[in-house]
Amino acid sequence: MKENKKNKDHGKVILFPGMMDRLFNEAKYLAENNQYKEANELFEQALLLGEGDEVSLSIFAYSLYEEKNYERAKQVCEELLAIGPNMYFEVMELYLTICMQLRQFKQVEKIIESLFDEQLIPEYEAEKFERLKNLNAHIAENQESHFQATIIEDNEPEEFTATEFSVMSAQQQMMLIHELTEKNIRPYSGELKALIENETIQPFIKSLLLILLVEQEINMTVTVTKLGQSKELNPVNFPLPTKLPQYTEITGFITEQLAQEPSTLEFALHLIDKHAIVLYPFEWAGYSSEEVAAGYIDYVKIMFGEEREMNGGIVTFLQNIEKMSDLQE
Repeated sequence: MKENKKNKDHGKVILFPGMMDRLFNEAKYLAENNQYKEANELFEQALLLGEGDEVSLSIFAYSLYEEKNYERAKQVCEELLAIGPNMYFEVMELYLTICMQLRQFKQVEKIIESLFDEQLIPEYEAEKFERLKNLNAHIAENQESHFQATIIEDNEPEEFTATEFSVMSAQQQMMLIHELTEKNIRPYSGELKALIENETIQPFIKSLLLILLVEQEINMTVTVTKLGQSKELNPVNFPLPTKLPQYTEITGFITEQLAQEPSTLEFALHLIDKHAIVLYPFEWAGYSSEEVAAGYIDYVKIMFGEEREMNGGIVTFLQNIEKMSDLQE
């Protein structure tokens, strides 16, 4: 990174008494009035002149978070935690939330384990953080399994037939699908079509195979039958799961309603993305987008330990989709 000439020579500049404090105070005022971009610029200017106090750095970290500048917010939190702030637990909660936004789930799991070991988690928060630890461990495990699935020694599959694929374990099928995402699948398009139309293939696997065809714009007619529905489509002009209209509406509702609850939002969107694949090319049939969004919010909050009244039909529907997404044998 090039050193800023102006900053390099700032020792020659006559600084007015109290300039740093005035910058910090103005930055805090802007942040408290939701003018985060302007506040962050002033915080950075103030930090060029000296170290910030605990309150200033805490507000700076929150302001960076609101601006979605997660990397810098994480850095400021680490500086705060290093000095042992009075509001240690509150800063740590923000730090964990930022790590989740950066999808550093394994790190969150390890930090929470350390907090339990050092008995830094208040008793009334213990159950919540235990669930949060388990959630991050689960997501981290899924990330690792997906990463490992992409590490295939052979550049090309030796041979791909629908018959051989259909007798593989679900995990073997997943690995082969991941391998095919990096290949030209046109030589195997007929076999992929046969698998998608095969009633014995799991719904989740069918969806992944269909996504392969859609991503590479394979021009053919495919009939997808699952979950009591049937649809004939051409992958060449069919949208991906995250481009379907109901998905966009549902995630929009949830993002708006959970804007102040990032951990809940993160997990809800994780579930929706996974379930959208299970349902693909269909969506949450029989329910409005508002009903489904409310269902996911209640579903996740119950998982986080809150008592909620839920629409029984939607609960059962979501639970069934979740079971279909679990390919562990």
